[in-house]
Amino acid sequence: MADRSGIFAGDDPFEIARTWLAEATGQEPNDPNAIALATVDAGGLPNVRMVLLKDVTGNQRDGTGAFVFYTNYGSAKGQEITASGKAAFVLHWKSLRRQIRVRGLVAREDGAGADAYYASRSLQSRLGAWASDQSQPLESRMTLMARVARMTATHGPSPKRPPHWGGFRIVPLEIEFWADGAFRLHDRFRWKRKSVNDPWTIDRLNP
Repeated sequence: MADRSGIFAGDDPFEIARTWLAEATGQEPNDPNAIALATVDAGGLPNVRMVLLKDVTGNQRDGTGAFVFYTNYGSAKGQEITASGKAAFVLHWKSLRRQIRVRGLVAREDGAGADAYYASRSLQSRLGAWASDQSQPLESRMTLMARVARMTATHGPSPKRPPHWGGFRIVPLEIEFWADGAFRLHDRFRWKRKSVNDPWTIDRLNP
């Protein structure tokens, strides 16, 4: 196992990720939880976009560790993830000069956790989830706002979570922790496992 210390120390990669995210939350000026999420379409062409990471759950000991975000299941990313069952992302913080890269398997988070997060959003955002046919062509902004008005009239001030909207849990097979080093001699540690039930192997990587 690679010799790790300082910000890389610890035997639980999910706890390290939570610690780094907490540090970034205190320093990054905007959206410290923004991730660049990568998927592939049916033809194998990559697709990447920014989404907000909403939770880092569990730990590596009980097998519940995952990275969670929410979206419209009918969106391009939702359809691509559903088809492949895989995704990758990177968290990058300019303020800390650090990043976390993750690759793994994906499952839906569409139970009580998704209901609770949906209920925590602003009313406008909850109604927007009903109104937006995400990733599909839109005639005009006016058309979208008309849909929002219809959804407001239909669902009122307490809309339930739409069946087409919920979360995804990325359960990692690889996690890389990266920190900027002088003269581009960066520090990189990769946690890797063959399946979610296997133990991690940890390697220091060349910069």
